[in-house]
Amino acid sequence: MSAQPPLVQSQTASAPRSLGRALLWPAAAVGLGFLLVFNSFGTSTDAKPPAQPVISVSTPSVDRSPSAKAEKALVLPSAKPKRLKIREIAVNAPFMGLSLEASGQLEAPPANDSNLVGWFQEGVTPGERGTAIVAGHVDTKTGPAVFMQLSELKKGSKVDISRADGSVATFVVDSVETYEKSNFPSKRVYSDTPDPQLRLITCAGEYDKKAQDYTENLVVFAHLDAVKQP
Repeated sequence: MSAQPPLVQSQTASAPRSLGRALLWPAAAVGLGFLLVFNSFGTSTDAKPPAQPVISVSTPSVDRSPSAKAEKALVLPSAKPKRLKIREIAVNAPFMGLSLEASGQLEAPPANDSNLVGWFQEGVTPGERGTAIVAGHVDTKTGPAVFMQLSELKKGSKVDISRADGSVATFVVDSVETYEKSNFPSKRVYSDTPDPQLRLITCAGEYDKKAQDYTENLVVFAHLDAVKQP
């Protein structure tokens, strides 16, 4: 993975950009029972939110088994995401809901709005138990877009998501990884989790003018760390 942000390709009349392919995710996703196809984002199955938030509590004796970890995890009820803020890379963008088209493809955020992120609204909301999927353009026909500098995040970086219930869910980055689109680890990225997690996804690598597509995907893995209530 290059230390630089994903490459922005110039848009000229001689080399037109297919905006429909600006965000291209791998096929054959597994684990959550969803399908990814060309020109699509990741998806996930619906999760049943708990009736009440479960707040983690520190105890002298810690059971580190997976079931105990899930039981003590910070979990929020369902509430639509409203705004994404990543101060480290100056991201401050509103959300829009994304749905699957009849073809099985996930809608992409409008290409004419460079400061907009999409959330798969048929999956879990950010903060619920499970894996929430958020996607955004790395660039558009007019230049850099909302996730242009996503590769600059690192372990410990913070991601704030304002929710419709007035709460702000803060996620902490666990890792930032890039994958060849031909070898995308769908199970690792999209599999369901016992605690609230977040995936931020965009394109990365070189731009293949012939294929009109980037060669890689960049994925930010993060977990819910704190919640600010209204």
